[in-house]
Amino acid sequence: MIQKSASATWSGSLKDGGGTISTGSGVMTAAPFTFATRFEQARGTNPEELIGAAHAACYSMFLSALMGGAGITPEQILTTSTITLDPTTPGSPTVTKAHLVTTIKAPADAAKVHDLAAQAKEGCPISKLLKAEITLEVKLG
Repeated sequence: MIQKSASATWSGSLKDGGGTISTGSGVMTAAPFTFATRFEQARGTNPEELIGAAHAACYSMFLSALMGGAGITPEQILTTSTITLDPTTPGSPTVTKAHLVTTIKAPADAAKVHDLAAQAKEGCPISKLLKAEITLEVKLG
Protein backbone atom coordinates (compact mmCIF):
# COMPACT_ATOMS: atom_id res chain seq x y z
CA MET A 1 0.00 0.00 0.00
CA ILE A 2 1.07 3.53 -0.75
CA GLN A 3 0.04 6.16 1.76
CA LYS A 4 0.48 9.92 1.47
CA SER A 5 -0.58 12.48 4.01
CA ALA A 6 -1.34 16.12 4.54
CA SER A 7 -2.43 18.00 7.63
CA ALA A 8 -4.47 21.05 8.47
CA THR A 9 -4.63 23.18 11.57
CA TRP A 10 -7.49 25.59 12.31
CA SER A 11 -7.85 28.18 15.08
CA GLY A 12 -10.81 30.38 15.88
CA SER A 13 -14.34 30.67 14.58
CA LEU A 14 -15.35 29.77 11.05
CA LYS A 15 -15.57 33.32 9.71
CA ASP A 16 -12.88 34.99 11.81
CA GLY A 17 -10.43 32.13 12.28
CA GLY A 18 -7.79 30.70 10.01
CA GLY A 19 -5.66 27.72 9.39
CA THR A 20 -2.69 26.25 7.60
CA ILE A 21 -2.27 23.23 5.35
CA SER A 22 0.95 21.22 5.05
CA THR A 23 1.90 18.11 3.09
CA GLY A 24 3.88 15.18 4.40
CA SER A 25 6.47 15.64 1.65
CA GLY A 26 7.11 19.23 2.71
CA VAL A 27 6.31 20.61 -0.74
CA MET A 28 3.62 22.71 0.95
CA THR A 29 4.28 23.97 4.44
CA ALA A 30 1.85 26.07 6.47
CA ALA A 31 -0.11 27.37 3.47
CA PRO A 32 -2.78 29.65 4.93
CA PHE A 33 -6.49 29.20 4.36
CA THR A 34 -9.52 31.04 5.74
CA PHE A 35 -13.26 31.39 5.28
CA ALA A 36 -12.52 34.14 2.76
CA THR A 37 -10.13 31.98 0.69
CA ARG A 38 -12.73 29.23 0.52
CA PHE A 39 -16.08 30.99 0.21
CA GLU A 40 -15.04 34.39 -1.12
CA GLN A 41 -12.34 35.52 -3.53
CA ALA A 42 -9.53 36.21 -1.06
CA ARG A 43 -6.02 35.21 -2.07
CA GLY A 44 -4.86 31.92 -0.60
CA THR A 45 -5.62 28.25 -0.95
CA ASN A 46 -8.61 26.11 0.01
CA PRO A 47 -9.59 22.44 0.03
CA GLU A 48 -11.36 22.57 -3.35
CA GLU A 49 -8.32 24.08 -5.06
CA LEU A 50 -6.15 21.30 -3.64
CA ILE A 51 -8.64 18.64 -4.78
CA GLY A 52 -8.55 20.22 -8.24
CA ALA A 53 -4.76 20.11 -8.31
CA ALA A 54 -4.76 16.45 -7.24
CA HIS A 55 -7.43 15.58 -9.81
CA ALA A 56 -5.65 17.33 -12.69
CA ALA A 57 -2.33 15.68 -11.85
CA CYS A 58 -3.85 12.22 -11.39
CA TYR A 59 -5.87 12.47 -14.61
CA SER A 60 -2.84 13.58 -16.66
CA MET A 61 -0.69 10.73 -15.31
CA PHE A 62 -3.40 8.13 -15.87
CA LEU A 63 -4.05 9.37 -19.41
CA SER A 64 -0.32 9.17 -20.14
CA ALA A 65 -0.31 5.56 -18.91
CA LEU A 66 -3.28 4.66 -21.12
CA MET A 67 -1.68 6.36 -24.11
CA GLY A 68 1.57 4.51 -23.48
CA GLY A 69 -0.34 1.23 -23.40
CA ALA A 70 -1.73 2.13 -26.82
CA GLY A 71 1.78 2.86 -28.17
CA ILE A 72 1.32 6.65 -28.05
CA THR A 73 3.84 8.91 -26.33
CA PRO A 74 2.22 12.26 -25.57
CA GLU A 75 4.31 15.39 -26.10
CA GLN A 76 2.23 17.21 -23.49
CA ILE A 77 -0.95 16.78 -21.47
CA LEU A 78 -2.19 19.99 -19.83
CA THR A 79 -5.19 19.48 -17.54
CA THR A 80 -7.26 21.76 -15.33
CA SER A 81 -9.84 20.43 -12.88
CA THR A 82 -12.40 22.94 -11.66
CA ILE A 83 -14.13 21.86 -8.46
CA THR A 84 -17.60 23.29 -7.76
CA LEU A 85 -18.60 23.81 -4.13
CA ASP A 86 -22.25 24.65 -3.45
CA PRO A 87 -22.34 26.52 -0.13
CA THR A 88 -26.17 26.51 -0.10
CA THR A 89 -26.66 22.74 0.11
CA PRO A 90 -28.97 21.92 3.06
CA GLY A 91 -26.96 20.58 5.97
CA SER A 92 -23.51 21.58 4.78
CA PRO A 93 -21.66 22.87 1.72
CA THR A 94 -21.18 20.11 -0.86
CA VAL A 95 -18.74 19.51 -3.69
CA THR A 96 -21.12 18.93 -6.58
CA LYS A 97 -18.93 18.73 -9.66
CA ALA A 98 -15.43 18.34 -11.05
CA HIS A 99 -14.91 19.62 -14.59
CA LEU A 100 -11.79 18.49 -16.44
CA VAL A 101 -10.36 20.42 -19.37
CA THR A 102 -7.37 18.77 -21.01
CA THR A 103 -5.26 19.77 -23.99
CA ILE A 104 -3.26 16.92 -25.47
CA LYS A 105 -0.37 17.14 -27.92
CA ALA A 106 0.32 13.69 -29.27
CA PRO A 107 1.16 12.05 -32.59
CA ALA A 108 -2.04 10.03 -32.72
CA ASP A 109 -5.47 9.69 -34.28
CA ALA A 110 -7.88 12.21 -32.72
CA ALA A 111 -10.64 9.61 -32.20
CA LYS A 112 -8.22 7.33 -30.34
CA VAL A 113 -7.03 10.19 -28.12
CA HIS A 114 -10.63 11.15 -27.29
CA ASP A 115 -11.40 7.52 -26.39
CA LEU A 116 -8.38 7.26 -24.11
CA ALA A 117 -9.21 10.64 -22.53
CA ALA A 118 -12.70 9.39 -21.66
CA GLN A 119 -11.26 6.17 -20.20
CA ALA A 120 -8.86 8.23 -18.07
CA LYS A 121 -11.76 10.32 -16.72
CA GLU A 122 -13.42 7.17 -15.40
CA GLY A 123 -10.26 5.33 -14.31
CA CYS A 124 -8.04 7.86 -12.59
CA PRO A 125 -7.93 7.16 -8.84
CA ILE A 126 -8.99 10.69 -7.87
CA SER A 127 -11.98 10.51 -10.26
CA LYS A 128 -12.98 7.30 -8.50
CA LEU A 129 -12.57 9.01 -5.13
CA LEU A 130 -14.86 11.92 -5.91
CA LYS A 131 -18.54 11.27 -5.28
CA ALA A 132 -19.58 14.12 -7.53
CA GLU A 133 -20.42 14.48 -11.18
CA ILE A 134 -17.19 14.51 -13.18
CA THR A 135 -17.30 16.07 -16.62
CA LEU A 136 -14.62 16.23 -19.27
CA GLU A 137 -13.66 18.60 -22.07
CA VAL A 138 -10.87 17.49 -24.40
CA LYS A 139 -8.87 19.91 -26.54
CA LEU A 140 -6.28 18.82 -29.07
CA GLY A 141 -3.48 21.24 -29.64
